[in-house]
Amino acid sequence: MKRLLLSMLALSLCVTPAAWAKSRSGVVTVEVDLSKQEQGKETKLWIPYAVSGKHQAVTDVKVSGDFATSAVYTDKANGTPILFAQWGKDAASRKLTYSFSVEREELLVRDLSAKETSWSKEEFAPYLQSTSMGPVDGEVKKLSDSITKGKHTVLEKAKAIYDWTCENMYRDPATVGCGKGNVCELLKKPGGKCTDISSVYVALARAAGVPSREVFGVRLGKKATEDITSWQHCWVEFYLPGTGWVPVDPADVRKAMLVEKLDPKDAKTREYRDYFWGGIDPYRFQVATGRDIVLNPPQAGAPLNTFGYPYAEVGGTALDFYDPKSFSYRITYKEQ
Repeated sequence: MKRLLLSMLALSLCVTPAAWAKSRSGVVTVEVDLSKQEQGKETKLWIPYAVSGKHQAVTDVKVSGDFATSAVYTDKANGTPILFAQWGKDAASRKLTYSFSVEREELLVRDLSAKETSWSKEEFAPYLQSTSMGPVDGEVKKLSDSITKGKHTVLEKAKAIYDWTCENMYRDPATVGCGKGNVCELLKKPGGKCTDISSVYVALARAAGVPSREVFGVRLGKKATEDITSWQHCWVEFYLPGTGWVPVDPADVRKAMLVEKLDPKDAKTREYRDYFWGGIDPYRFQVATGRDIVLNPPQAGAPLNTFGYPYAEVGGTALDFYDPKSFSYRITYKEQ
């Protein structure tokens, strides 16, 4: 199983960043069939809804199914778009298909301003505060202070934390999904997947006074057609006054190191670290930001730790979105 996981990872990181395409486009299709779930209960479904932005274009959106109602909403705190559908208690079949064309650009922010403009911590307060799994005080603050000792600017602190994360975290293929991002536990055992590694960066950065946030998306395949059901990915953005939001992805640095069996001092490791400091590849698209999510309409369950996967409730009980086969949903990609 471990060999299979590593070989799957190798398909997405088989060449160095210099050889990657500058854009990637295709059709993404999400198919959900909840017909085998318990009958006689109201069923609700929330799906991350991709929209156009500065670096991605979403077109030709299609939604079909036998739902009673459906609509697109946004969550109040983060403005994340949500496709919502609902079936009544008497529904025997509960199916939905959501598809769209997406074109994603490579994002490179290389001209990082050494001269930082004035900025308001009040304006960026949401990106400096704790989350349920990412505190910014206690041991996290102590570690952040030690990492950024002698660093005075936002850029210096952000880079020091990036370097520390790349050097001290590691990718653990056995982690379920993208990981939960429980920062206190991760500081004890610093192995996980993309949400784990990204969350550690965000908590340390916020503790140092650097506005930052996790970004959630799904990877696009590099083949003509791919099953991308389990290809969710999380990366980071920090705010640099005078420049704007800067992408960094220490999780993909550690992924490349695992897949290619790279030592921290290898030249290829340096290439990945340089690339993902201010750069992200086009083989992904964004769907959400934020933690501790209250959906719209609100879910019956607790706030979601993250919203990168479809989420459903049958009779007010949440299904396990980490288990797409029993959920059941499938996400596919077709090159365009």
